[in-house]
Amino acid sequence: MEVIRAKHAGVCYGVERALDMAHAAMLDDEPTYTLGPLIHNPKVVDDLAAHGVHVAKTPEDVREGIVIIRSHGVEPEVLETLKARDLTVIDATCPHVAKAQRSAAALRDMGGTVIVVGRADHPEVRGLCGHAGDKVVVVASPDELPERLEEPVGVVVQTTESAEKLDAVVEGIRARGIEPVVKNTICFATRQRQESAAQLAEGVDAIVIVGGKNSSNTTHLYEICRAHCERAHFVEDVAELDPAWFAGCETVGVTAGASTPADQIQAVVECLEAM
Repeated sequence: MEVIRAKHAGVCYGVERALDMAHAAMLDDEPTYTLGPLIHNPKVVDDLAAHGVHVAKTPEDVREGIVIIRSHGVEPEVLETLKARDLTVIDATCPHVAKAQRSAAALRDMGGTVIVVGRADHPEVRGLCGHAGDKVVVVASPDELPERLEEPVGVVVQTTESAEKLDAVVEGIRARGIEPVVKNTICFATRQRQESAAQLAEGVDAIVIVGGKNSSNTTHLYEICRAHCERAHFVEDVAELDPAWFAGCETVGVTAGASTPADQIQAVVECLEAM
């Protein structure tokens, strides 16, 4: 069985940067926390905890030491609260997310409605809403657009969303006779991984997507792969692989989300090659 790895897969610059910052913080003797999981990869989060970097659910949970702002970013008021206390704050917000936050603030300053395309429960989206002001609306599809849109209408998008979802929402707004101001803040690494995954999925008998089940960008990769390959399988760990999935397969593809380190991908590749 030939195992083919996607041309673009695994950790992006923003995740690698956040991990580097967390690893550097480990060298300090102070108690160290991340505000929420640093990245959406349970194995990585568990490994950080084993080395003394623990997850705090709220700012109030951090009483002393170092607090790391995770790659997804936070609302402005959360950052201000932490900085006002006697804590060492390390901001590991992905630069692409920070750019999206600035875009949301610029759209807010126009004075109308700000549409955020993404998952309302995602931490990055909550951070974007914090920058977008009081007239922000979160939608995942055109059907979720409110009946009334106060103009001007601005659109910003979760960095790990798909271009198809953004385009659908923009067309939904235009169908009402409104020309929105669109900030396409989908990061380049996300687009690369999505395009590479789609191309690979079309040419293999089965494909494995590696990453955290709580990862938005990895979930999107799985959805894309499933649309192009009937035998698409989403795993967090090599132990989840089932040889029965690949019965009769001559080629199997492997891709991974932007929060999946190289060693996790390699473990899956090696396991498949041994089948």
